[in-house]
Amino acid sequence: MDENLKILIRQCQENRRSAQSEIYKLYSASLFSVCLRYTNNYEDAQDIFQDGFIMIFNKINQFRFEGSFEGWLRRIMVNCCIEKHRVKNHLYVINEEITPDDNSEDELELESEHYTYDEILEFVRSLPDRYQQVFNLYAIEGYSHQQISEMLQISVGTSKSNLSRAREKLKELIKKNTDIKVMSK
Repeated sequence: MDENLKILIRQCQENRRSAQSEIYKLYSASLFSVCLRYTNNYEDAQDIFQDGFIMIFNKINQFRFEGSFEGWLRRIMVNCCIEKHRVKNHLYVINEEITPDDNSEDELELESEHYTYDEILEFVRSLPDRYQQVFNLYAIEGYSHQQISEMLQISVGTSKSNLSRAREKLKELIKKNTDIKVMSK
């Protein structure tokens, strides 16, 4: 870890506002993109983002300078996103344990020259919340199905099933969008 970053973190642990501002400037863009992936609109992302940074600065004394600081920040922001969904959807836990098809582990292929980041984000945001969360946690954040099951309080099978269904829905959305793009040319 860079020595300047260590100094900033220590200053944040002493509640220095200037250091908090620097940390905010350094990480706000990447952390806001995390919030956008877990919400259906910009305003919800802003609310979670603000709450997440408050939580980060409240918990900064828990950072032990082991591992990646950015990873630690992202984990807090992801947990904040998940918690907001739980509160918003009172009956959040849904166990739909279905054995995924053999091809469910196939990677979802998006040719980046055909879609902008915002278009891809809209595809993901249009998924039902439970599919969106599992897709984000697995495909973007890199969590295992075991970790996802613990975070979302669902079974490993449900996590795998939701990922499989998310991929299928994304494929349908992309195909539909591609057909529309081709027809409009």
